[in-house]
Amino acid sequence: MRRSLTVAAASALLALLTLPVLTTLAAPAGAHGFTSTVYADAATPEPGVVRTELGLEYDLLVVSAAEYQDDRAFFDEGMALWETGEEPTALAAHADTVLGYVTDRFQVTVDDVACAPAQVGGFEITEREGVPYAVVVLDHDCGAGERGEPGEPVDYEVRSTLFADDEGYVTGTTTILDYELDGAAGSAALTQHTPSFSTVEHWYERMGHFFVLGAEHLLLGPDHLLFLLALIVGSRRLRDVVLAATSFTLAHSVTFLLAALGVVSAPAAVVEPVIALSIAVVAAWHVWGMWRGRGAASYGGVLRGEGALEPARAGRLGLERAGPDRADWFRLAVVFGFGLVHGLGFAGALGIDEPFSWTLLWSLLVFNVGIEAVQLAIIAFVFPLLILLRRRAPRVALWTGVVLAAGVTVVGLFWFGQRVLGLG
Repeated sequence: MRRSLTVAAASALLALLTLPVLTTLAAPAGAHGFTSTVYADAATPEPGVVRTELGLEYDLLVVSAAEYQDDRAFFDEGMALWETGEEPTALAAHADTVLGYVTDRFQVTVDDVACAPAQVGGFEITEREGVPYAVVVLDHDCGAGERGEPGEPVDYEVRSTLFADDEGYVTGTTTILDYELDGAAGSAALTQHTPSFSTVEHWYERMGHFFVLGAEHLLLGPDHLLFLLALIVGSRRLRDVVLAATSFTLAHSVTFLLAALGVVSAPAAVVEPVIALSIAVVAAWHVWGMWRGRGAASYGGVLRGEGALEPARAGRLGLERAGPDRADWFRLAVVFGFGLVHGLGFAGALGIDEPFSWTLLWSLLVFNVGIEAVQLAIIAFVFPLLILLRRRAPRVALWTGVVLAAGVTVVGLFWFGQRVLGLG
């Protein structure tokens, strides 16, 4: 019975750890898949009017609006003028197509009454991280009359389904909303699962949006999941994985906050390849340790010759009391260094680069808490299973760890090559 449970646990763990590797082999090479960020700055320049400046990726706007409005000519012209400096010409020539798509996917209501949108000015093109963005300014006429009950705050609700998953071009689009509406000011994150925001929401509901966004970002980011998997598989004891995860957390928290607040910056063309390389290095470190025989003791033996496992002479599996050696400290330093780079990746994915404000700072901290909550949950679930497998079936655990680490190394190097060449 006990052996059957061990085999079942080994099979479950093997499937659990192998699945991310298999899925990422077929996933896009981009650090966070093909995602997009929409920027929306909303204000009330006069009573009854909500003015919003929208920033949308130009190429996505062209393909989404062209299909949504069945305007093939806009697609052909818009893509032909992409990155030529004449993008506004294509947008202006097909303004009805663009506005038809944008106004259907971005809506404003006041006290549950829909506001009528109209464009202000023409189209402009700017760049964010080297990516062309179309700038569209909309005025939503919400009526100048008094709404709601006397003495109650006006309920402004903003809803965005721009570049939604069902369009099939990108997944996980986030609309970063910065608002100053009749004295209510702050930031919100609108996603596929939380597409709307109301100014009368409680503060904890607003923060909850950023918590969910952080959790989704880690769960839906195959590169960060693989990095975490490499840390777990390469750790001999619970203390090792906790120290590594803490080092990673401290590092990426620092650069994440500084980058999101606009204090530091780094181009995605540099950050994304280094993130991919970090995955390969951390996983390869474990494979190298196994090959040299140093790490096999934590599996209940020492690796010799053609993979024979000889009994270890000291320490119970996962419970050794010896302190970290030089190699362990070096590993922590490597993880910390790569964590600094991952923080830049988190900030780039969130897409906030504004001056400091307390509202924004709290939003960023809650986003980070969402990331860490999922990270700790994964460690708490996976690592005990790994320890159980190492104690009951050390040989299976040994080769499971080596094969998984080798697979993660290959995926990381594959992504690194793609990102250096600009293919993903």
